Amino acid sequence: MRIAELSRESRVPVPTIKYYLREGLLHPGERTSPNQAQYDARHLRRLKLIRALIDVGGVPVAGVRELLDAIDAKGQNIHEAMGTATHATFGEPDAEMSEEQRRGMERVEELIAERGWLGDSRRARMLVANSLATLYQLGEDELTTLLPLYAETIERIAEAEVRLVTGRPTIEDAVEGAVIGTVVGEQILAGLRHLAHEHFSTVIGVVDTGPKG
Repeated sequence: MRIAELSRESRVPVPTIKYYLREGLLHPGERTSPNQAQYDARHLRRLKLIRALIDVGGVPVAGVRELLDAIDAKGQNIHEAMGTATHATFGEPDAEMSEEQRRGMERVEELIAERGWLGDSRRARMLVANSLATLYQLGEDELTTLLPLYAETIERIAEAEVRLVTGRPTIEDAVEGAVIGTVVGEQILAGLRHLAHEHFSTVIGVVDTGPKG
C-alpha cells in the first residue's frame, strides 16, 4: 500500500506518518521510485503500536523511541523490557532526596523486604517513595497505611501479567507484550480504580448518610 492508504487504514495523518519516518519510529517502506514507497501490514501494526503508546499510554515521542528500540533489540529479556517501559513512562528519578523522600524510601525498602521481592530498580523505588513523600508533606500519613494492601493487590496482578507474556511463542512476542502491557496496563488500572471509587463512594455514602433512628 502507498502512504495515503496506510494513513486511511491507520487513521494517522500523512504528515504524522512522515514525521515518524524521519524520527526513525517507523521503518522505511520499499522504494518503488525516488518519491514513492510501498508499505505493508508490518507498518500498519507499527503505527497502531506507536499511537497506542502515545494516545493511551501518554508516553512522549522520546519515550516511544526507547520502547520501540527495546522491542526491536535482539537478546532483550522480559525483565529488561519492563524496566525500559518504566523508564520511558516515568523518566529519571531525582538525584537528591528530601527528608520526606528518604522517609518514603525507607518505607519502600521495608515493604520490599517484608514481601521478599527481588529486583534493584531505583526508578520504581523512587516512584513509590516520591508518592509517599507527597503524602507525608501534606499531613496525609493515614493514607500511607494502605501501602501493604496496594502491594498485596498489585503482586497478584504483576505475577499474572508476567506469566501471560512469558507464555508467548517467541521472546520477541513476549518482549513486545511486556512493553505494551506495562504502559497500557497503567491506564487500565487507573480507570478501574476510578470506577471502583465511584461505586464505593456511592454505596458507602448512601449507607453513611441514610436516615438515622
